[in-house]
Amino acid sequence: MPCIEPDCVPGASAPRRRWPAWLALCAGGLLGAGCSQHAERASAGSPTAPTEAAPARPHPAPGTVATVPRPPAPPAQQRPARNWDDYRQQAARRLLASNPGAVYDGPVPEPLLAIPVLEIELNGDGSVRRIQVLRKPTQAHDTVQLAMAAVQRAAPFGSVTHLPRPWKFTETFLFDEQRRFKPRSLDG
Repeated sequence: MPCIEPDCVPGASAPRRRWPAWLALCAGGLLGAGCSQHAERASAGSPTAPTEAAPARPHPAPGTVATVPRPPAPPAQQRPARNWDDYRQQAARRLLASNPGAVYDGPVPEPLLAIPVLEIELNGDGSVRRIQVLRKPTQAHDTVQLAMAAVQRAAPFGSVTHLPRPWKFTETFLFDEQRRFKPRSLDG
């Protein structure tokens, strides 16, 4: 909801002694809290008129700063892999680090929900060139797209120019009932 408190809306019948403070807060980083339309009009000197209702958002307490959640930080650069097995292990660890809410740790549950297998072809810098589905599960077909999205989030995987061609590796995704995965390369 846009700012509807008497202290926030110019022209309201209540005392406006706190209006300059609210304007400063809105302009200082709380524009996303719904005060942006009022702050822009107030700073331009134009009267405010009701506009479309914005989604309801709680107002932070005065003096607090609203924070916007950030995506997880990309994993640190990897050391050059000695061979394709080493590269696959590093890529699997990067998959885990890049998808923190979509992975599980520990033993593989019995039974598994789905086991898609992807072949990931890379460019020389480790970015994804192409993903081919080698095995599609018989149920929970959406896990293929979940696995492909996880690979895209984790990319680039690191340079492969020092490894023999073709620049591709295979990863098996072990999905549990909550549609969280574990790369087979890290199981065991």
